Amino acid sequence: MALKAVHVSDVPYLDQVPEKASLALYSTRFSQGVEIGRTSFKPSKFLVVGHRGNGMNLLQSADRRMKAVKENSILSFNAAANYPIDFIEFDVQVTKDDCPVIFHDDFILTQENGTIYERRVTELTLAEFLSYGPQREEGLAGKPLMRKTKDGKIVSWTVETDDSACTLKEAFEKVNPSVGFNIELKFDDHIVYQQDYLVRVLQAVLHVVLEYANGRPIIFSSFQPDAALLVKKLQTTYPVFFLTNGGTEIYYDVRRNSLEEATKLCLEGGLEGIVSEVKGIFRNPGAVNQIKESKLSLLTYGKLNNVPEAVYMQHLMGIDGVIVDFVEEVTEAVCKLVKKPEDVEDEILLEGEEKVQNRPQFSQRELSFLLKLIPELIQ
Repeated sequence: MALKAVHVSDVPYLDQVPEKASLALYSTRFSQGVEIGRTSFKPSKFLVVGHRGNGMNLLQSADRRMKAVKENSILSFNAAANYPIDFIEFDVQVTKDDCPVIFHDDFILTQENGTIYERRVTELTLAEFLSYGPQREEGLAGKPLMRKTKDGKIVSWTVETDDSACTLKEAFEKVNPSVGFNIELKFDDHIVYQQDYLVRVLQAVLHVVLEYANGRPIIFSSFQPDAALLVKKLQTTYPVFFLTNGGTEIYYDVRRNSLEEATKLCLEGGLEGIVSEVKGIFRNPGAVNQIKESKLSLLTYGKLNNVPEAVYMQHLMGIDGVIVDFVEEVTEAVCKLVKKPEDVEDEILLEGEEKVQNRPQFSQRELSFLLKLIPELIQ
């Protein structure tokens, strides 16, 4: 991709946004209200979001849960929906022939006659993309799907319960309608994209969303700052969150390198919130108050979110929700530990009955001590 700055103000709004679309559709989960330049987005409860459905695949892990179900698949999405989960998160890219598909990695790998072949997902047609892995048609064999691990090894993408690749349209049609979609707009970290390319990709995604959402709660998110700003410019129906590593990794684009920069981007672009790597929050817990004072919502992702105690700590800090891999375990822990005020009142009224679960109680002084201690533990 050639280098070219994106001028968000030059991009027209989509004219496909239906008049009947409104945040009133989501009143069961979110409070409503409008501020200048930004839709008010405040979850009415602590959200649990399934990472790539029922959890990402970590093929080199000894933990079977990381290889139980193929990530970013219809099967994984519906498996997550079996638990008291609010959203599923998944990655969307757009094929060469303008079809939004769900896949995390920038490249798709296969093996033929002992040789590994690698192709960029966005340079494939839809038919080519769907030819990898298990096939829908019985008796039809797909190309073997491989994956490159973080240490550079190429391994067979083998999981206990496999499933075929899918499109965004299929997700809307086949996934339990009770669960919301956190759609991550996926772009390559190493490419500076042209404006016209970003607009084309985002319009392809929005066309599917606006046609098939049918009242399903939607959140858009992206690590790509210009894509996040553009998707907010192109539509006003759905909230947009900026994804950040929170300073745990450094990029050429300074907007990606801290929670302070993420907050600035959201405020300038009218975005509704931030999704941060949880370590970035624990290393800089003071940023939570700054984000909340800016009237932005805050979600987190990362391995620590698979630890119930770390999730509960975030609830105490005022974070709005977590993206997790161990959906069953974390939703169970949240149901026990994170209760609404009316639930606590009900427990008090039920005299003579033994409480099933006692929640940890922290004084303000103890909580302040923990917030000072956590950054030292995370370093």
